[in-house]
Formats: sequence, C-alpha cells, structure tokens
Amino acid sequence: MVTRLGKIRNCMEQSLNGKVVLVTGAARRVGAAIARRLHAAGMQVMLHYRHSEKDARALEAALNAERAGSAACVRAELLDADAPQALVDAAMERFARLDLLVNNASTFYPTRFGEIEARHWDELAGSNLRAPLFLSQCAAPHLARTRGAIVNITDIHAERPLKDYVVYTIAKAGLAALTQSLALELGPAVRVNAVAPGAIAWPEDDQFPNAERKRIVSTTPLGRIGAPEDIARVVEFLAGASFVTGQTVAVDGGRSVFL
Repeated sequence: MVTRLGKIRNCMEQSLNGKVVLVTGAARRVGAAIARRLHAAGMQVMLHYRHSEKDARALEAALNAERAGSAACVRAELLDADAPQALVDAAMERFARLDLLVNNASTFYPTRFGEIEARHWDELAGSNLRAPLFLSQCAAPHLARTRGAIVNITDIHAERPLKDYVVYTIAKAGLAALTQSLALELGPAVRVNAVAPGAIAWPEDDQFPNAERKRIVSTTPLGRIGAPEDIARVVEFLAGASFVTGQTVAVDGGRSVFL
C-alpha cells in the first residue's frame, strides 16, 4: 500500500515531470547533485558551467543516456554583463520553456578586513549576488508564463558571519534578502525560495585545515558534514512546493542552532 508520504512525493514528482530547469554551476559538486535530482524527477535540464567543461559534458551525456534529449550544456562567465540573458536565451532555444531557475554558482574564498580589494568585491558579489539578480530578472517573464519558481543557494553564514570572509558573507546576505524581495516582486506568478547550506562538502583548495574541520563537526548537532544530495533533496521539494515562497531552509545538520 502506498503511504500518504509516498503519495505526496509522487504528486510532487509528477508536478516536475516534463518541466525545464536552468541550474548554474551545474558541472560538479552541489550543482551536479541538484541537476541529477531534478532530472530524476522528470525535468529537462540546462547545465551551466564556466571552466568545468569535461565534467559538464560527462553529466550531459549521462543524463541524455537515461532520457534522450533531456539535458544540454551552456558555458558562460557569470561576471559578463550579457551572460544572464544569454543563459536564459539558451534554455529557451533548446527547450522552449522555463519552469525553474536554480542560482547555485558561487565563488568562495576569504577576504580579511584591511586586505580587501575591488576585484574581491567584483568576483564575490558578482557571482553570489549580481548574477542571481540579473538571471532572475531575465528569467522572470518566462517563469511567470509557466507559474514557475526560483531557488537560490545562500549560506547559513548569511545570517551568522564567517570570520575572515567579509565580502562573501555580505554577498550571501544580499542573496538572502534578494530571495525575500523577489518573492514580493514576482508573486503570485513565481515563487522564490532559498536553501542555506552549512558544511556540505569541504572546499577542494584546503581553505579549512583539519583542526577547523574537526571544530565545525564538533559544533554540529548531527555530528557530521552533509552531502550535496542533502541540498538537492530540499531544492526538489521547493521546486514543487506550491504554497511556499520567500523562505530560506537551512540544511546544516543543526549547526546554525549552535552559532
């Protein structure tokens, strides 16, 4: 017998079947997990990447092997002024509709106060805030026609600053504010929500030494870091949650309770 929860899940998956999503930063890590999860729910996926072409093409091939013609790649530097419109145009040209925008692409590195340069602001605010704003603006008319949604990937440190990451923290705080602002601006036609990750996958450039990693885990109530799939599950939920907008869901193992 199908449980009530199973029925709810099936309805959610059916609501995404045949719809189209544009995921930024989709080649690897969290972005790739989101793309795979939404594809498994029946969506057609436009995969944005910047440098990781090999990974993006491999993911595209894997998704199309599962369902022919269901995935495509597009390269763009999100700091370029014309990139947002180009990405939305690519999705529309390939799939002829747009139901969901996932603003996942992000730049992350420390900027200690007293050493901050203009280029740091341009890179961090550009990828984490400016690009989502203009992508949302370009996508909004298409999303309104399909009664679609936007999901932004913020950070628990948008509310609880991460020391030595001044510009990144400001940019993610702006993205959290953008989420609520756009929920007002685009409702009722378009829903806008966010997912705020905690420690999900350690940075690959060793920004956090082992001692700091242990400290983070020790201050996380669930006693571990999360996986990209944990973010992807919540993105899928928000994509189909028809009476949820303007909200940010923390996916952090409870760490924001401690901070």
